[in-house]
Amino acid sequence: MADVLIIMTMGLPWLGALAVWLTGDRRPQVQHRLAVGFALAAALAALLLIGSTSSAVELRIAVGGAFGDFTFVPDGLGVFLAAVATVVGGLAVIFSVDYMHGEAQLGRYYTLVLLFIGAMAGLALSGSLLLLFIFWEITALCSYALISFYNDDPKAVAGGIKALIITQVGGVGMLAGALVAYVYLGDYQISTLLSRHQELPSGVLAVLAFGFLAAAAAKSAQVPFHTWLPGAMEAPTPVSALIHAATMVNAGVYLLARFYPVFEGVSGWTTAVVVVGVVSALLAALMALFATDLKAALAYSTISQLGYMVYAVGVGAVFASQFHLLSHAVFKALLFLSAGAVIHAVGTRDMRQMGGLGRQMPFNRAVFIVGALALAGLPVLNGFWSKELILEHGLHDGPAWAYGGMLAGAGLTALYTFRMVWLVFFGKSRRRDHVHDAGLMMRVATGALAVGTATTWLLVGAFGDLLEDSLPFHSLHVEPAGALLEEIVTAPATLVALLVVALGLLAWWFRDRLAWIGEAVPQVGQAAAADFGFNWLNRQIVDGTARTAEALRTTQTGYLNWNVLGIVAGFVVVLVVLAVG
Repeated sequence: MADVLIIMTMGLPWLGALAVWLTGDRRPQVQHRLAVGFALAAALAALLLIGSTSSAVELRIAVGGAFGDFTFVPDGLGVFLAAVATVVGGLAVIFSVDYMHGEAQLGRYYTLVLLFIGAMAGLALSGSLLLLFIFWEITALCSYALISFYNDDPKAVAGGIKALIITQVGGVGMLAGALVAYVYLGDYQISTLLSRHQELPSGVLAVLAFGFLAAAAAKSAQVPFHTWLPGAMEAPTPVSALIHAATMVNAGVYLLARFYPVFEGVSGWTTAVVVVGVVSALLAALMALFATDLKAALAYSTISQLGYMVYAVGVGAVFASQFHLLSHAVFKALLFLSAGAVIHAVGTRDMRQMGGLGRQMPFNRAVFIVGALALAGLPVLNGFWSKELILEHGLHDGPAWAYGGMLAGAGLTALYTFRMVWLVFFGKSRRRDHVHDAGLMMRVATGALAVGTATTWLLVGAFGDLLEDSLPFHSLHVEPAGALLEEIVTAPATLVALLVVALGLLAWWFRDRLAWIGEAVPQVGQAAAADFGFNWLNRQIVDGTARTAEALRTTQTGYLNWNVLGIVAGFVVVLVVLAVG
């Protein structure tokens, strides 16, 4: 039964993509229904798969030669991420019914979204490093195409190209690691690497460890690769919620958690992971504080929250990182979709042109505030429990300087969150035209996510058991739900964190009196607006790639037949070498 559910979880979105594409754009209502139906069916299959979790291979495709077997393993870590991708994906598709109403090229939009959902599920359930890399690249391709969906907008095209190139830097690291593992261990199976990594020379293991860290940092938009994510906000907002907040960017954190038992002993690796997480969390929080674009503020917030998850892996709190991944996927999808309803209604992303929208959009204001409170880490929403669990582990198992940095990040998160809510929904209205509240399908999607934001923390015990029972190589040390929640409530670290969050909220409330701080150090705001110089660095990477591609254009004959012949011949040579070798 598990093998059938695996096929349905991955295959139904792809079948839906084909059905939507063949339907054609002349029948948009049929396309909407097909997309929603196939997305929800895949989500149901993924949820049913939770009852069949196992550390054994449930689906094997014998490819042979150097490719080995393509396997799928429904362990807790993979099934969980597949469920997040399909459920959040299904809600994003439902939201799209209203958001994309009347848009041209609807078939291309839904085809790419459904292809992405299926690829993300395949990535999570892959038992082969090579297959994991293939799905990893398919998600990157879909991401590029969706960011550039409005291909008559130069900013959207530039954002898509930038995302594709920067994430491919990490993809190179992952491919190198997979090939090195194959050379030394004889196959691509993830279970082989987890069980036999001690056989690898220390230098080789270090190459794998830091190659995978680069891949994770690029995919999860962590410093120094983070600048592609704000540019990705040129995509339609449901895409931002699906790919660039709730699912694809989580793939990097998933990668670190999946291979933590292999790399935890590599000299300097955990320290490097902690540094990446802390720096990303702090710098992105500062950038969110100075952002004026609503979607960009949420994008920086995503980078910051992913920093918390990366930090958690670095201090050995793998379960806490995945628990926060679950919380963040729900409340950040809620925030992005709610922001999409605002943008759809007012026609701008600039928060300086909003204000007072809560009176005209009461439902959207309510669900947005639920997501914002979870992001700020206030009781008793899901973000509070998972973030406090990370901070508690960091206090006991991580360096003191890193814990201090994450506490500061918690205060900044509360500050920029309150600022964002106030600028959009409260204060003086800066618009004279009438603004409509979210449509029915938008309310269905955001309402479900708001309920999830308030309740998913109740799954902590079942979630812990799901991971612990099916991950034989991970030492998670999961406690019963009651004991875990009691530990969070009674821990002194929780009180300290709440005080820091309260300071962040008060800083916005008394912002006029504290304005002198910003005036005294204007360089901070200027540096934050310039991405602290990293945008320049990433721009050099993108420009260098473009120049190289331009130089290679001279190898093109301009004759299609010769080009096709060259591609096919090269492909055949590669296949022969791999099959023989």
